[in-house]
Amino acid sequence: MEKLKMHTPDLAEENYKKLAALFPNAVTETIDEAGNVVRAIDKDILMQEINTMVVDGDQQRYQFTWPDKRKSVLLANQPIAKTLRLDKEKSVSRDGTLGGGH
Repeated sequence: MEKLKMHTPDLAEENYKKLAALFPNAVTETIDEAGNVVRAIDKDILMQEINTMVVDGDQQRYQFTWPDKRKSVLLANQPIAKTLRLDKEKSVSRDGTLGGGH
């Protein structure tokens, strides 16, 4: 039997790897708030590489936004180590009976 991974993938890590593979010139390092050297993507070099218009700041555009949107995007990309598991005793079948007998 194949073991299930008990966490979701780290989407930010996967996206970083994709960008690094497509645009290696944009990969750099910087210092974080704690003084650690961390990898980063240089936005200016990435914009030069894609050579297209990038909307930034207060430029007019259609968007869906809310307070703490940036925080929610960061949280959504973090891996999760929780998994839903079937509890057959508490499960309810399609006909409404307990026990999950479908």
